[in-house]
Amino acid sequence: MAISAIDTVSLAFRHTKQQLFQPFRFGQWVRLAIVGLLAGELGSGGGNLRSGLGKSGGGGGLPQGFPHIDPAVLGAMIALLIVIGLVFFLVMTYISSVMRFILFDSVLSKYCRIGESWSRRQSPALRLFLWHLGFGLIVLFGVVGLVGIPAGLAYSSGWFSAPRAHMQGWILGGIAVFCVAMLFVLAVAVIHVFTKDFVVPQMALEGIGPIEGWSRLWPMLQADKGDYALYVIVKIALAIVAAIIVGIATAIIGVIVALPAIGMVLAAVIAGKTAGLTWNVFTITGAVVAGCVLLGLFLFLVAMISVPVMVFFPAYSIYFFAPRYRALGLALYPAPPSTVTSTAPQGFTPPPAPLPAG
Repeated sequence: MAISAIDTVSLAFRHTKQQLFQPFRFGQWVRLAIVGLLAGELGSGGGNLRSGLGKSGGGGGLPQGFPHIDPAVLGAMIALLIVIGLVFFLVMTYISSVMRFILFDSVLSKYCRIGESWSRRQSPALRLFLWHLGFGLIVLFGVVGLVGIPAGLAYSSGWFSAPRAHMQGWILGGIAVFCVAMLFVLAVAVIHVFTKDFVVPQMALEGIGPIEGWSRLWPMLQADKGDYALYVIVKIALAIVAAIIVGIATAIIGVIVALPAIGMVLAAVIAGKTAGLTWNVFTITGAVVAGCVLLGLFLFLVAMISVPVMVFFPAYSIYFFAPRYRALGLALYPAPPSTVTSTAPQGFTPPPAPLPAG
């Protein structure tokens, strides 16, 4: 008997409490923070980090001396940063793919072993990495199509040359494009969530690829539309609650980190002016490195307070999917010895026979 999305909430809470607080292990908490952060699970709680990092305190204009950098040097730095950014994106995407499986293993076993999981999850992580790249290209082409096709139609119809004469068309077209864009964003979000919640467990337990995982998941979705739709609704509601809690904690940490950071920046600026330093390749590089260190520290602190959220949401998906996916049910609720009472919730009976190999 399948467990509803609402009943799964209490199971996920109980799992989170047992894994993190019974007993409390600081080392595991740190490892889970690192794994969850690199796996991209920090966004599950909805913590909006951009709101605190998107504003700079520089006021107006660039620092004195900045425009006098050689344009050729500045252009080379920009090109180098673009290349480094692309490489960094690919590396982090791959690391995130590996960490996604490590997080799954950690929640399923209630203990985080980064080294052990890292060595044996390379193959499925590579497949997930390639899936992310392919899906990202599809999303990119979709965005280009959503913007380019309506713009091309409007241009060919002469709407740009006489916008006031086609005001009604602009309004109706804008509404249509907005609705299609929202449906596109919703579809992308659902595919992303279902991939990490329901396809990754299949890849982890059976060694299949993401396409085969989706081919197996699709009939499950069609046969159980209501429960999966309720799962999405409940998860959105839980994410909103988690976002509020994590957001408040993030704001507090932001203030705590910002005060000493501003003091160090002011001290560095005063010391630099006293020493006669100006903006050049070395000072800009030093500033970027210092900013990255502060950002990394801030993200780590946010990840530390977000560990319960990072454990809860994967646990929520695991307990929801276990009754619907036999291999996960066997892994989560192994057949107990006759003298031991099963920990499975009432109403769920794990399959008695082991899953055939392959």
